[in-house]
Amino acid sequence: MKLKIITQERVVFDEDVDAVYTKGVDGEFGLLKGHIPIMTALDIGVTRAVVGDEVKMFTTMGGILQFKDEECLILTTLAESGDEIDETRAKDALARAKSRLRNAKARMDAKRAEAAIARAEARLKAKLSRH
Repeated sequence: MKLKIITQERVVFDEDVDAVYTKGVDGEFGLLKGHIPIMTALDIGVTRAVVGDEVKMFTTMGGILQFKDEECLILTTLAESGDEIDETRAKDALARAKSRLRNAKARMDAKRAEAAIARAEARLKAKLSRH
């Protein structure tokens, strides 16, 4: 099946894969060839593309997933390949976000800090995970 991960700026990935695993708003799920058509909202998380024995990792920062006719299309505001992620920068962003959450005075500040934590954790998971 074909997997396409697309943002407003670029096509992040466009290749044939054997399986796709990602995080929807209702939890994690996987798609294999022959899956029934599906459309669902994605959460901030990691998308894994399995190609033979290789696993390719991507952050997907929300968006929509559609699967039909053996094509999985992910439209997201931001996506990065695990290879593109700067580990030090992601760890620094996680530390800053956790600090902001501890010091959040307003509910909105806390929500923004929680979203920043989720993005940083997704980047680190995509960078550090190998399977």
